[in-house]
This record gives sequence, C-alpha cells and structure tokens, in this order.
Amino acid sequence: RTMNKRTMNKRTMNKRTMTAVLLCGVCLSVAAQVDLRKSTYEAMLGARQEIPTTQKEDKDGIMSEAYWKRWNKKVQKKIDADIEKNRKTDAVVEIPDAKPGTAVKIRQTTSDFWYGSHIFNYNQLGNHESNEKYKSLFGNLFNSATVAFYWKNWESEKGRQRFREEVWDTEEWWNKQEDPYQYSHWRRPASDPVVNFLRERKLRVQGHPLVWGSRKWQMPLWTIEEMLSPEEQKTYARLVSKSPYFKNNREDNTHFKKEYHDMSVEQLEKAFPQLAENYQKYFDRHIRDIAEYYGDKIDSWDVVNESAQDYKSGALQRSKKLCKSVYGIMPGDFTCKSFKTANSAFPKSVKLNINDWLAEKSYADQTTDLLKRGCRIDLLGMQMHLFNPKQCADIAAGAAIESPEIEWGKIAVLSQAGLPIHISEITITAPSDDDKGRKIQAIIARNLYRLWFSSAPVAGITWWNVVDNCGAKGEPSTSGLFTRDMKPKAVFFALDRLINHEWRTETEAKTGKDGKLRFRGFRGNYELTYTDNAGNVKTVQYHAK
Repeated sequence: RTMNKRTMNKRTMNKRTMTAVLLCGVCLSVAAQVDLRKSTYEAMLGARQEIPTTQKEDKDGIMSEAYWKRWNKKVQKKIDADIEKNRKTDAVVEIPDAKPGTAVKIRQTTSDFWYGSHIFNYNQLGNHESNEKYKSLFGNLFNSATVAFYWKNWESEKGRQRFREEVWDTEEWWNKQEDPYQYSHWRRPASDPVVNFLRERKLRVQGHPLVWGSRKWQMPLWTIEEMLSPEEQKTYARLVSKSPYFKNNREDNTHFKKEYHDMSVEQLEKAFPQLAENYQKYFDRHIRDIAEYYGDKIDSWDVVNESAQDYKSGALQRSKKLCKSVYGIMPGDFTCKSFKTANSAFPKSVKLNINDWLAEKSYADQTTDLLKRGCRIDLLGMQMHLFNPKQCADIAAGAAIESPEIEWGKIAVLSQAGLPIHISEITITAPSDDDKGRKIQAIIARNLYRLWFSSAPVAGITWWNVVDNCGAKGEPSTSGLFTRDMKPKAVFFALDRLINHEWRTETEAKTGKDGKLRFRGFRGNYELTYTDNAGNVKTVQYHAK
C-alpha cells in the first residue's frame, strides 16, 4: 500500500515488522555478506580516476594558480609532517615463539581514526544493485556512520517510535516509489535495521541528534500540541505571522510578529505557564526512552545540535524556564539540562557530543562553560558545509574560503575547549556536474581531508550526503561521492586512495635479536603473520596505539 506524506503522518501504521530479509530464499551468513560487500566495493574501483595533487600535475588547469599557491609545497610538507607525527606510532611487539630475524608480514586491518558518513539512505536508493553498492561502503571505505534520529519523523505520533522496521521501511517498498521526496520518512530509515547492520560490521555508530530546536527537522508536531494549553495555543497563534507552529512545518523567529519580539522572557513565561513547566520534560523523556532502549549499542550521540548561536547571543539563561532561541521559544537552559539528563541515562561508555556549524570562539566558550557546570561532553563536533556550488568554484579560482590558514585557525580555536574534535558533517559541492566540476570537488576534498587528518585534536571526519540528489530539500544535488545511480565520482576515488592506501600500513619487518618486532605505522589494529619455531604459519592480532 503506497502512502503519501500526509497519510503517513496521520494514519496509524501497521504494527507488523520484518525481522529478516532473504536473498533468493537463502539467508546469507555474516561472513558471506561481508565477502559480497567487499567484492561489490572492489568492482566499483575497477575504473579508478586519478586527480592532480600538485600544480605541476594539473596540466588541464582544473584549479587556478592562486588555489595551488594557497595549498603550496610548504603547506603540504607541514601536513605530511603532522600526519607522520600525529597519526603514526612506533610499535614494539613481543614475538616469543619465533627466532630472531624472522620475517613478519604486517597488515593493518582497522584504523583508530574515524572515516564516516551518514547512512540516511539505507535501502532507499530505488533498486537492489544501488543499495548493495551503498552498503558496501560501510566497512570498506567508512568505519563510522551517523544514524538518523530526527525526532519529528522518528516519532511523528506519540509513542510510535520508529525503532523497528515496518513495511514502508523495506527495500521492496522503496523500490516501488518514483518520487521518494514526497514521503516524510525519506532519509529517515527505522533505526534498528541500520544499527544492527553497523554493529554486525563492527563499525562505530553515532546517533544524531537527540535535542535540536529546529521546527523544520526536529520537533514533532504532537509535542507542541501537548505542551501548550488551549489558551496558550490561542496566544501563540496571535504572535506568529503564519499558522500556529503546531500546524506549520517550519517555525523560527522569522515567523514571529513584532509583539513577540517586544516581549521579555518573563512575559513569555507568564503568557505560557504550561509550556514553561513542561518543555524540558519532553526533551528529557525523549533522551531517556532512547537510552533505555539502546543502552551501549550506539557508541556516540550528538546530544545537543546547533545551539551555539543561542549561547553567543545570550539567549540561554540558566535561571529562566524559557528562552528566545533562534528557533523560537525553547527551554531556558536546554543545553546544560539535556547533557545532564543524557549523562544520567546512558552508560558511561557511550560518548556524549555537542555539535555545531559555528566554528568560533563563542562555541568553544559555550562548551567550556558547560563542562565547568558539570556536563559530561566527550567530543566536540565541527561542521563544514559548502552548500553553494559557487563557493567551490570560487575556491578553485583561489578565493580564501576554507583555506589552510582558516582551517588551522578554526581547529586551534575549538581546541581551547580541551576535547577531541569530530569533523562531523562535511559537504563539498561540485560546482558543475561535468568532469571538471567533479575534479574540483575531489581536489578540494583531498586537501581538506589531509589537513584535518594531520591535526592532532581531530578524531574523525564524516562526509554528509554520499549520493547526489539524495540530500534534504534545499541541499545541493552534486555534493555526493556517487551519482544518483551509484556511479563513483572522482571524489570517491580520492578518498579511497587516502583511506585505504596512503593512510594504511602494510609492510614487512624482521624480529630483532631480542625477539621483538619493531615497526612504525598508523594507529589501529593489525594482523601480524610469521612462521614460528615449530614451522607453523601463525597470525596474531595487535593494536598499535
């Protein structure tokens, strides 16, 4: 049964769930699935595209001379030196059952650094072949994935949390839909199938987000209806320039009339007493429900998303029950209270993150302030979205946009909070959908990834929209690593070469006179293969920290 967006928001969903997907009537083992994804991934590498990495190699003039001057030899040498210093380690391994001088094959199997993307298009690309190519990326290119928990679509009806897969989450259902954008759960798959898929592959799982003020993407309409009394709903309707936000898809301060902007927070609290008492309780309930269900099955959470503007403007007031956020009315101290709720609800092994696009000192100050107030924050998320294709065209022409100095400066400022940094959402848009435009995208991505990877405070990088024309409405259509039919673009090959070749150690060394193996390599897990004293070929696991 095909349902449009309105029907899906209003009608009660079928409770039946699919617990297994059979391929040709036979359930594949996990090992067989891994092998299939590996072969699928390798097939995509068949016709590898190369991009110039220096001005000398750029014989077609893809990037301007001014661009290459910004990313000059001195900059590249610094990046190389920082990679050697910050990402590699000297390993010393005891090999007691092999004689000195034994040759050991050293093969890195995983990296401690996170190379990730969001996984919002799980089983939603319209055909089985594209979906399998998409899934093959996780474990072969990406070792980390961000899972969608946007509250508005994840619990569009109270109590109907989309943990489990239902009919309209299946690959079969999505393969029949001609226009996926008309459905409210496009890019919002049920969470269990995605989390289970990632855990089977032993990948890092990040949930995103728990608390965000955005009415367009995050706040369910039913919460607004419940939080406001009938009288408060009438008052609210008088203050906004459109319909009340419990009936409108998007609300923020731009929709409020002058009467609202002239009101003090004290006047708001008096006008909306029920909202003031209950608002934070809804966030807390949402956090606790998810924590109770998943426990430590999800490694990391963006607890609060994009609140730095409110901190910078002074809108967040710990003594008030409400505040005038950039999103509209929000709980007065929602950042601190949400982190404290998350800390009490999740196991201590689960990382709690703050995430924002505002890479300024005020964001570092906000994080420092929250830490001083007793909030547990383990990771600071730094976004970088080049949504406008013209931005990347300007970068190619030599404009000072996301230049090495700017990126180093942002990392230095955010490092003042004293936390590891996750480059959490990356959008780099091809300025044109042709060979040159795609190579511009790839060159920009390669240099930025190298700089971020080289920086000691950075723990990982997460690309955002993997497939063209699969972003949210309003996001660029050419910012993916793949075309809409899952054909690899130059940027995919650029990242694969970095992640799977340049930043992976595979070598051979001999044990010393003391029986110890010494080598220098990238931090991560290794397989060490050698022949022991009894003549047996052995493989042991080792983690180079």
